[in-house]
Formats: sequence, structure tokens, C-alpha cells
Amino acid sequence: MSTLAIVGAGPNLGLAAASRFGADGFDIGLVARNAQRLEELRGTLGQRSIRAAAAAADIRRPQAVGPALEDLIERLGPVDVLLCGPSVVVEWIKPVAESTVADVRPHLELSVLGAIDAVQTVLPGMRRRGGGTLLFTTGGAAVAPSADRASSVISYAVEVAYARMLHEALASEGIHVAHTAIVGPLGSGLQHEPAHAAELLWCQHAERGDFQTVLGR
Repeated sequence: MSTLAIVGAGPNLGLAAASRFGADGFDIGLVARNAQRLEELRGTLGQRSIRAAAAAADIRRPQAVGPALEDLIERLGPVDVLLCGPSVVVEWIKPVAESTVADVRPHLELSVLGAIDAVQTVLPGMRRRGGGTLLFTTGGAAVAPSADRASSVISYAVEVAYARMLHEALASEGIHVAHTAIVGPLGSGLQHEPAHAAELLWCQHAERGDFQTVLGR
């Protein structure tokens, strides 16, 4: 049985991705800060006959994600696909000329440092097995920078650069790395349906195409 681990699991893209991969036989590991929400997600997946386990962790806290993923690995087995896609906090976003270190740091902790912790936890196993997939999702600020959204633009730029370097460094080892930028609102009845975005993530894993996909252009 293969396992998908989602760092930053939530009720929109996280649940949709879990459902899409679960429909193809994947077990699902869920990581996020809110333990109650994780249990709700796990329950919803169970109703869909998808095996899932949850581990609560504050992604912003240094080296918190690693133990959570290790716990899930013990319960579900090795991670074959890692999805990093925590949602940004709108209240942190300010125009660039007004942004301070205190404004930018939380986004870097969430989008970059948490992702690095997660990758470093699952990557050794992928390398031993000679394969795996690392998926990164961001908002549209990653490809359409706006001076009004400084902290998300900065953190996404670093995250995408990190993902691209992984893509180049790991391809020869059979590990595929891909980034999806979602331009516009995501949610039921909004511009992008979560199920459609989840299908793109599945295709990135299964078809191993280009590094970057932009949804919404």
C-alpha cells in the first residue's frame, strides 16, 4: 500500500487530494496544527473507505513536522508522496513598504522551513527505495508577484526555488518534484474547485510531467 502525507492538511485542497489519492488505493497521513480539524478530516476519509491517520503539529515550530511524519510512518508505512501546502494567514500580509521582519518571518516558517523539515524526514526513505514524489502548492503570488502581498510573495519565491533545486537534484534518483501555483480563490463554488486542483496533483505524481503547473492563467 502506498502512502500520501499532507503537511498543512485542511478541508479544501487537503481533503480533495486525500480523496483523490485515496481513491487510487493510497493510505493518507494528515499533519496540521488543529487536532480537532484533523480528526474531522480523518473521519470524512474513513466514511469514504480511505485509511487515514493524523498527527497534530505546529508547522511553524522548528523540527515539529518531522516527529509528526515519523509517527505517521510508523502507523502507515513509508511515505511515497509528500504534499506540502499549508494555507497562508491573510492577516500576516502587508504591502512591501510596510512589511517588517516580524511580518515576513511567520510565512517563511510556514512555507519554507516547515517544508524543509518535512522533506528531510521523508527523503531518506525515498532515496533508499529509489523513488517518490514531492509536491508543493502555493498561491498565485508565486508566479504573479504583487507589492501588496509582500510576505507571501517572498516566502513563495523561496519555497519555489527550493522545490526547483530539489527537482533538478533528485530527478536522476527517480524522485519527482513538482510545484502547482493556484491563481485565484480555491474552494467549493469559487474560481477553482478543490477536486480539479487535486486531479492536477495526481497527474503530476502519476505522469511526472513538467516541474511547474499554473492553475488559473
